[in-house]
Amino acid sequence: MNKIRRDHKLLVTIVKRGRAKKVMKAAKKAGTEGGTILFGIGRGIREKKKLLGIEAFYEKELVLNLIPEDILPNVIDSIIEEVNLNKQGKGIGFIIDIKKTIGIAHMDYEEEVKEDLEEMTDDINHKGFDLIMTIVNKGDAGKVIDASNRGGAEGGTVINGRGSGIHEKAKLLSIAIEPEKDIVLTLIKKNSTKDVLKAIEEDVKINQPGKGISFVLPVEQTVGIHHLMKTPDANQ
Repeated sequence: MNKIRRDHKLLVTIVKRGRAKKVMKAAKKAGTEGGTILFGIGRGIREKKKLLGIEAFYEKELVLNLIPEDILPNVIDSIIEEVNLNKQGKGIGFIIDIKKTIGIAHMDYEEEVKEDLEEMTDDINHKGFDLIMTIVNKGDAGKVIDASNRGGAEGGTVINGRGSGIHEKAKLLSIAIEPEKDIVLTLIKKNSTKDVLKAIEEDVKINQPGKGISFVLPVEQTVGIHHLMKTPDANQ
């Protein structure tokens, strides 16, 4: 029986609007199963600060790809080649370490998800906070927030995006459709991370194919949550 893969990394690529599809294509070509695209604005060093005297911002796309570490170099090389990422003004990319992941039950470990979720959270350092990022189909954000509340979180923030995964291959007139997504950000005390993940797994059925994915990012420092910092278990 295969064991759960715990070596995923989050690759974040920021490019000009309209180029995210190329990033996604390159990532899939190198072995990833999908990704999520977020929209934003920004300004690079090579972009004009003002246009006609008005402060200028430019439309950007952020591509999130959760990638097994063993194929990460190939994915990065593929993206660099596809969008010329190593040239100035073409975009940037960076990698974030992932502590825990649920919602990828199709990756050869369906029978061991529950046991390994316990193992993955047994060694948590209970000081400080984690950020749980959950990506689900549009309309399911409420279920994630409700489940997070049940697990001990105080709320969540929802970002809209689009993306495609291994179970989403719909086409319209031979054009690939990228379904809309809800991305839920939940800041949680580390001693509640396991309970929140379990609640999301149970209530959102996130380990079923096509339901979504949830992963945990380490948080080094927080501001604006003084009421939580005062609780004994947040500082022990």
